[in-house]
Amino acid sequence: MREGKKADVLLGLQWGDEGKGKIVDVFTPHYKMVARFQGGPNAGHTLEFEEKKYILHSIPSGIFHRGCLNVVGSGVVIDPVIFSREIDQLGLPVDELQQSLFICRKAHLILPSHRMLDLVLEWQKGNAKIGSTLKGIGPAYTDKIARTGLRLADAATEGFNEKYQRLKQEHLRLAKSLGFETAELQIEGMGFDAYEQAWFGGLQRIRTLPQVNSEVFVNEALDKGARVLAEGAQGTLLDIDFGSYPYVTSSNTITAGACVGLGLAPSRIGEVFGVFKAYCTRVGSGPFPTELFDEQGERLREEGKEYGSTTGRPRRCGWLDLPSLRYAVMINGVSRLIMTKADVLNQMESIKVCVAYESGGERIEMLPSGADPSGMSPVYREMKGWMSELKDAGIVEDLPVELQDYLELIEDFLGVRIDIISTGPDRNQILFRKGTGVVNRV
Repeated sequence: MREGKKADVLLGLQWGDEGKGKIVDVFTPHYKMVARFQGGPNAGHTLEFEEKKYILHSIPSGIFHRGCLNVVGSGVVIDPVIFSREIDQLGLPVDELQQSLFICRKAHLILPSHRMLDLVLEWQKGNAKIGSTLKGIGPAYTDKIARTGLRLADAATEGFNEKYQRLKQEHLRLAKSLGFETAELQIEGMGFDAYEQAWFGGLQRIRTLPQVNSEVFVNEALDKGARVLAEGAQGTLLDIDFGSYPYVTSSNTITAGACVGLGLAPSRIGEVFGVFKAYCTRVGSGPFPTELFDEQGERLREEGKEYGSTTGRPRRCGWLDLPSLRYAVMINGVSRLIMTKADVLNQMESIKVCVAYESGGERIEMLPSGADPSGMSPVYREMKGWMSELKDAGIVEDLPVELQDYLELIEDFLGVRIDIISTGPDRNQILFRKGTGVVNRV
């Protein structure tokens, strides 16, 4: 067997919303294939170019580059209604889509009744809500693990409608046992029956796209020398096993998730690009040690336009948390760092960075696995802001000395270089570090 290429992985190191979509879009011209390995329409990868803005939920972020193969892997869960809308947003000809967008037959489907259950179960939690996006992700993954879920390949089988009805009835019985009737619930402003009708229409549309076994498709591409980029959704601190459980998503968002969600052997993983914001944000419930509740937090929210691309909810904002970032770098094996939204801090006179936690008189410099950071007090280091625009910089080394000091503090703490800095939302607002080989590498 030929050794072939290794797949590079790009993922988020915080609680999602790190700007992964833009970075994938920038990297795509240097890759033959971009493959999503987990998550579903709870993701929102934003791309801006040519004065237009696109938000991708399930489709890989390389879709706008002609000649790139975009793969939705087996680890992804798909809502046909949302997927169909996303296709409409792309504005691409059908024949181009059929040559560039491939869906794994093993990908699981999010049923309308999954979305209904998500609403019911979140409501039932009361004040203990986890902050679900209410897209049916959790219930769909639950059925996948319970081995009762439906996969895309099932839609082509003779008994699909019976399987669908049987699973739907199980969901309806559960909802009724919790005090809800189907007629009482709305999904995106639609009654259940109307959404179900749209769902079957979306499913028929998806079935017109090429279906593959992603584990074979991706590995064969690597064997032939193709460069593959595995794209993650959400962020490391939302990982089902290693995130701030139970306030997490329902899939593995870390590097290992690329192996499971695409069928890659660990030995076929190459570079791991870790993306993080120059500060921290979080949507929904859960611990957030550096969260700001004052005017500085509001300023970060407004300057960074920190509102959920999927839900529209205002994001919680706070200072950069280096102990949690060190933890994320460790479990992902990050080899290259990418910092986004540096420009949001342009007019901050001073900037704080969390360099440790204090708990019971003990100083902790890495987020312990399974620990609840809400019981820890952040220890800050205050730094001088750069108080200037970044548009005149051509490479990372051209940035203001105060920003260089900020980068150096982060690099020294994490032990990994920051090779790429994003200085705005457009695909052209990005700087590379001189002499690192990143431009040639990607």
